Amino acid sequence: TGQCYHTFRGHSAEIVCLSFNPQSTLLATGSMDTTAKLWDLEKGEEVATLSGHSAEIITLSFNTTGDKIITGSFDHTVAVWDVGTGREQNIWIKMPKNNNVVAKYELSKEAIQCPCWSVQLWNAVTGAHIATLAGHRKEVLDVCFDYAGQRIATASADGSARVYNAETKQCIAKLEGHEDEISKVS
Repeated sequence: TGQCYHTFRGHSAEIVCLSFNPQSTLLATGSMDTTAKLWDLEKGEEVATLSGHSAEIITLSFNTTGDKIITGSFDHTVAVWDVGTGREQNIWIKMPKNNNVVAKYELSKEAIQCPCWSVQLWNAVTGAHIATLAGHRKEVLDVCFDYAGQRIATASADGSARVYNAETKQCIAKLEGHEDEISKVS
């Protein structure tokens, strides 16, 4: 019908990223104001504010059960949060200062961080580095897991997308044909 159900207000700066939980009952928003917020979609109300980053939150994602959310920030950290309480899970992954952070938390419970031409795969539970996915000629701008947690897709400023096998970490498809950067992949 095109009807607007709710307008969410509460961030003090631009909203940069958002994600629905798997049940489509919550919406998470990440902002330049260094916070993420959880919103009840039925009531149209704020449920929680996730505070702890010292710079903009540039990416966020729910896990597949919807009980955890991971945020990635320009403060070079990735944080895992409990959705029920809105509290940090004391799991912070600190990235080197020369890397920009783009994070995802999906079925495999791994966080992804994108430095200049590769994707770093991290275990979001332990903070351990798992693998480096290489191959792009320019910056990696976005990443995501498929819903089964078996593949990882990347989007790059080099105008290509790649698909990796999440278990073997091998590139299984190179998607080329765009004339300019690919900024998002889903």
